[in-house]
Amino acid sequence: QVQLVESGGGLVQAGGSLRLSCAASGRTYNTDLMGWFRQAPGKEREFVAAISWSGSRIYYGDSVKGRFTISRDNAKNAVYLQMNSLKPEDTAVYYCARKLVGSGNYYQQASYDYWGQGTQVTVSS
Repeated sequence: QVQLVESGGGLVQAGGSLRLSCAASGRTYNTDLMGWFRQAPGKEREFVAAISWSGSRIYYGDSVKGRFTISRDNAKNAVYLQMNSLKPEDTAVYYCARKLVGSGNYYQQASYDYWGQGTQVTVSS
């Protein structure tokens, strides 16, 4: 079992910044990537970013490139998502997820086997 707990969501004005955190615990070995996804009301869940344990592999969704930065702290078993220049269209519930080694493509939900409960991010215009 792997437990993932997100924090750091909230309400921010357009152009502002937020930093999301994801604390991982449990059987985190065999983890290939830690990722962030988001889901806005009435829309499908969307890939945001992912990072390997070593940090040597980092991926971003097209809609957040240049604005969001994913990072990790292995000593704390934590992953972070720094979100800058936020836009109203970034409003969504953000989820942290774990991708198992060999489980498929980094951008597909089905490749991730454990998910956090989500944290709401609301960007006002």
